[in-house]
Amino acid sequence: MLETQKIPYALGIDVGSTTVKTVLLTEMGEVLSSSYERHFSKVRETVCTKLASLAQEYPDIQLRVSITGSAGLGLAQAAGLPFVQEVHAAFLAVKRRYPEADVVIELGGEDAKIIFLTGGVEQRMNGSCAGGTGAFIDQMATLLDVSVDQLDKMAQAAEKVYPIASRCGVFAKSDIQPLLNQGARREDIAASIFQAVVDQTVSGLAQGRRIAGNVLFLGGPLSFLQGLRNAFTRTLELDEKHALFPEDGRTFVAYGSAVSASSLTDTYTLTELEELLRNAKTQTALVADKPLFSYPEEYQRFQERHAAHDVERGDYRTYAGKAYLGIDAGSTTTKIVLLSEDHKLLYEFYASNKGQPLDCIQRELSALYADLSPDCQICGSAVTGYGEDLIRAGLGVDFGIVETVAHFKAASFFCPEVDFIIDIGGQDIKCFQIKNHSIDSIMLNEACSSGCGSFIQAFAVALGYDIAEFSKLGLFAEHPVDLGSRCTVFMNSSVKQAQKDGATVEDISAGLSCSIVKNAIYKVIRARNPEELGQHIVVQGGTFLNDAVLRCFEREIGHDVIRPAISGLMGAFGAALYAQEKSTGTSTLLNPQQLQEFSYTAKAATCKGCTAHCALSVIRFNNGGRFISGNRCEKGAGKKESEQLPNLYEWKYRKILSLEQENQPAEPKATVGLPLALHYYDQMPLWHTFFTELGFAVKFSEESTRGTYYKGQSTIPSDTVCYPAKLTHGHIESLLEKGVDFIFYPCMSYNIDEGDSDNHFNCPVVAYYPELLMANCEKLNHNNFLYPFLDLNRRGHVVKTLSTIFSRYATKKQVETALEHGFAALEQYRKDITAEGEEIVRQAREAGRQIIVLAGRPYHIDPEINHGIHKLIGSLGLAVITEDSVAHLAQTPELQALNQWTYHSRMYRAAKYVTTQPDMQLVQLVSFGCGIDAITTDEVRRILETGGKLYTQLKIDEISNLGAIKIRLRSLIAAMEQTQGQKQTEPETA
Repeated sequence: MLETQKIPYALGIDVGSTTVKTVLLTEMGEVLSSSYERHFSKVRETVCTKLASLAQEYPDIQLRVSITGSAGLGLAQAAGLPFVQEVHAAFLAVKRRYPEADVVIELGGEDAKIIFLTGGVEQRMNGSCAGGTGAFIDQMATLLDVSVDQLDKMAQAAEKVYPIASRCGVFAKSDIQPLLNQGARREDIAASIFQAVVDQTVSGLAQGRRIAGNVLFLGGPLSFLQGLRNAFTRTLELDEKHALFPEDGRTFVAYGSAVSASSLTDTYTLTELEELLRNAKTQTALVADKPLFSYPEEYQRFQERHAAHDVERGDYRTYAGKAYLGIDAGSTTTKIVLLSEDHKLLYEFYASNKGQPLDCIQRELSALYADLSPDCQICGSAVTGYGEDLIRAGLGVDFGIVETVAHFKAASFFCPEVDFIIDIGGQDIKCFQIKNHSIDSIMLNEACSSGCGSFIQAFAVALGYDIAEFSKLGLFAEHPVDLGSRCTVFMNSSVKQAQKDGATVEDISAGLSCSIVKNAIYKVIRARNPEELGQHIVVQGGTFLNDAVLRCFEREIGHDVIRPAISGLMGAFGAALYAQEKSTGTSTLLNPQQLQEFSYTAKAATCKGCTAHCALSVIRFNNGGRFISGNRCEKGAGKKESEQLPNLYEWKYRKILSLEQENQPAEPKATVGLPLALHYYDQMPLWHTFFTELGFAVKFSEESTRGTYYKGQSTIPSDTVCYPAKLTHGHIESLLEKGVDFIFYPCMSYNIDEGDSDNHFNCPVVAYYPELLMANCEKLNHNNFLYPFLDLNRRGHVVKTLSTIFSRYATKKQVETALEHGFAALEQYRKDITAEGEEIVRQAREAGRQIIVLAGRPYHIDPEINHGIHKLIGSLGLAVITEDSVAHLAQTPELQALNQWTYHSRMYRAAKYVTTQPDMQLVQLVSFGCGIDAITTDEVRRILETGGKLYTQLKIDEISNLGAIKIRLRSLIAAMEQTQGQKQTEPETA
């Protein structure tokens, strides 16, 4: 006994965000015991239970202890026990066990870290976002309705990988859900999830530092998941010798904590430790709101008021007559209704599609047919939602209807004078302002689905509750916690903190309901005050079936709203009403026999129709039909292209590419590389002409692809910069591969002054990105990369600077002449854009087509950046022109912001011009992560809406799935058609 007190044992406790790990070392530093278990937010209880279990095994030992981990600090402080920062604990363990390691990558439940050990020790951890960690993988497995182990097995049978955002689980759902709804193989999606984690680690944590040498992989996910290991080793190009996976990788940091404890002096028995932790007092900093309902009678009155808005019911098993089927193939759920001729609800179905919408609807229709009255005839069917095209193609549904119109039809049925509709679904929030009985403006949540149904469902599952049960808990919570209105993954830490501070599950449930509402009102609708929403508000979507959410919404806006009793079925109900309107008396819907025989197969393919090389998912049905998704134009769907008008995006892009072959000198003085990136999409004619006039051969970088991004990924220092900037790194690598003598990429604070603005800056990214490239791309030096600061408005300064740089190639006079010719070429390019725009408008008006001004920045013409949105718009029967083809036709309107950015000034003028043209609408492209667009989007919206136009914003990043974008564009078209139809009938009603 005395001996053990001289040389005590050492215990390391690693309390992570989702798990508790312990390692007990002997006097000789050997592992005596180790454990790894999930704590399900019951941190203290799990640690105490583990200590009690160890005390039974080793009752008399004296030990030193050290606690580590993201959830361990508060516990250690409360109990007065030693704490070691987890990166330092990992560092100690690595030094002792793997001194040859160059880099350590550790993925935990909600945290990720990289330690660079060679070339200067550097430690990096993720912030409060848990994208690309174990929690992210858990969320994705839940979405696919499989266990994490099954997800791993599926990934190992993958044939291809899709690009998926791993910034957070919510973004990833927005990418995965359309893939599921389009029938992509689940094995491929599983592998794509693991690849997303790798990409997040490389771009988000390494941030420009290369991961090479001996790489040590730690943490639970990297210990358990072979698919994730494979994705890391493949991406980082590591062989078995350089990829180190220790057997105890999941408890490695706890081992480091035990090593740290070895050097301390205080000793404890395991029983003493358990008592200290069990009795520790933690401080609370809870901010609570007032209860949603003070007493049961108040809740009863609330229920009675909303129960009044219902539909009559019938029974499909006994009904005789015509009936109409409506299907809503939503992002996470499937809804089906069957209506009688007099709008009685004969049948209803609402359930999660578990990532298999087609199978779910086939199964449910078979069940409906089995009991359907022989005297009931389905005379029409319609489908809406994310899976609309797939369900129509597979099951022979008669009509497709865009979601927004379906929901408007349903809302009008319950409240003919409705002036505002808000629909909160699983993945999306849709809001429609109604004026004169037509949709006046549409607001949808952007890339993020925080504040949607899946947001609260994720928390219910994480806390071990069924969603319905979890929602009810909050109704009578005494102290609803104020959790703010941040995104799901950020909110995780708020919820965990609230739990540690003593909040009950009831308080958290009520708090989350309030968060959803605040997010919808202030982040999606961006209302300044509740009066803006209107007086006759209809709320719908499955999330509003949650009485706590509904109560919070009414409290926040200050008056009662209408929630139909079939709130969750409104899309399907609207589709059934539409089917009745359009019905010809018969239906092409598969009959019971055909449905029983129905089957399909799915495979991945790559379209070879053009250079976009779209990743296709091809589904073949047993009746010989097929459905293709992932295509951006009709060619990719295997259809003959319909008569489409010229497209100005396509024309500009081809025009820029064609320059490379023009006027190349026979005996060049040297070869200059110009990247197809950022401001070069605006100024390429200037610089191409300048260099060819001086006798240089000009080479452009490769056309952008996803591969271009991967080429430069390891040199990108910021994960939050826009995708166009990230691509620039790949273009620099491309030019280096082409062996150019030097790359010319000037820094420019100012763009060319086009007048009619307060100033003419480039955005900071466009202006100074060459400096960042120079600092982060190891292969660049002052000889092969020239990045002078230029102001194109000061010609004398430009001539002086360039003649100094190129003095060995040309005289000052030659530089001056070449520059003049360059500016002339740029001026001619601008005139050509205007002329081509005028021609497209003329052709569109001759053909009676509506015109879309697709407004963005010059580099948005790059197909890898716009993902073929211009082609998608063209395939919907609309003409496409650009903001710079019409900006000169209007003066800048009065703005509420300083008008100092050249590209954005063009958008303001284009928006103003659109308000004067009855056949035009403007769609704004916004690159995710663009700070300036936080201002410009509000200004463009205000200009358009003041002029009686609809505002449509499309947020784009590296993810190319256009499912949600197509819904938004079709909603715009439906609203345009409705408005046009009204204008045509106005003289008759006058």
